[in-house]
Amino acid sequence: MTETELSIRDKLSQQDKWLLAVLFCLILIGIITIFTAAAGFSGRGSAYAVRQSISASVSIATFFTVIAIGYERIFKEAYAIYLIMIFFLLLTILFAPRYMGAQRWLIIAGLSFQPSEYAKVAVCLGLAKYLSRNPPFTLKSYLAALFFAFPAVLLILMQPDLGSAMVFIVIILCVLFVAGAPKRYIFGTIFAGISFIPIAWGFLREYQKNRLLVFLNPAVDPLGAGYNVMQSRIAVGSGGLWGKGYLEGMQSKLRFLPEAHTDFIFSVFSEEFGFVGCLVVLSLFCFLFWRVLQAGIKSRDIRAKILVTGVSAWIWFQMFESIGMTMGLLPVTGLPLPLFSYGGSSLISILTALGLVSSIHGSNIKFYKIEA
Repeated sequence: MTETELSIRDKLSQQDKWLLAVLFCLILIGIITIFTAAAGFSGRGSAYAVRQSISASVSIATFFTVIAIGYERIFKEAYAIYLIMIFFLLLTILFAPRYMGAQRWLIIAGLSFQPSEYAKVAVCLGLAKYLSRNPPFTLKSYLAALFFAFPAVLLILMQPDLGSAMVFIVIILCVLFVAGAPKRYIFGTIFAGISFIPIAWGFLREYQKNRLLVFLNPAVDPLGAGYNVMQSRIAVGSGGLWGKGYLEGMQSKLRFLPEAHTDFIFSVFSEEFGFVGCLVVLSLFCFLFWRVLQAGIKSRDIRAKILVTGVSAWIWFQMFESIGMTMGLLPVTGLPLPLFSYGGSSLISILTALGLVSSIHGSNIKFYKIEA
């Protein structure tokens, strides 16, 4: 057996087994929920579940491939990866077909994918490498870091995809904080963004304005944008303590709940598994965050710490927003619930990011063994 093979075997054997276990649990629960959520679409639950299973297989293969390569090697190409994703975001603006008023899916060689999802990994990698070399301690270096990430955010806004743009903003601010940016710079950026909201309102599409207005009062548009929120609330509330039972949820089966297998998948799960089931899933997500954060806390590599921060902020914010919007606590943005919602691009990108985190965990173990 070659030295390279031994090295790869060592990398795979040093992974966080608890993180892998909770990761596979969430993916499996997601596939099961997609099946019941899509069962109301003329019995297409099996088709959606099979497609998601294929995406999960590709994602898991990508996860272990990233581990085998190692995060240090991938960091060497971080800038190139970032520039490639900027290029694909630009192609999306120029050539992607428009669907429901937005351009988000790029079709190449018959394959449809969403570049904004993969761009999240690229931004985490690129910023981690850039900030490790150019700490944002001064105003000049802080603004330079913002300028570094600005093209990705701008191209996402041009699609337009306000929800994904919010994810990028959260990632950027969190990694800047961990990289050592003074709090006054970060709070100044947040204040400037809030001050810009009245001006930004004029640039929003009509459906985006409706979503924000419906968040304040769903009754404003009960047959349009408000319908989604009200039906989602009914699904979540009707689940009760234990839920109606698997495949027994009426909101999705009778097709009252729109986008049940994507945007509102947590509503379907809530209706069928109730408060207890939701508590279990939220506990799994919390455990996942804890294991991810542990990898960053224990790392001696500042690049790894910043990268883990970006990945944690990304997954946490999407989970928080996706679940919050199903209960009417946050505006509807269309963000998928990580590891749950139907969609290959989202699943592959998240597993790629978690593969990097897992690689960092394995590197920590190796480092401490050598030190000891």
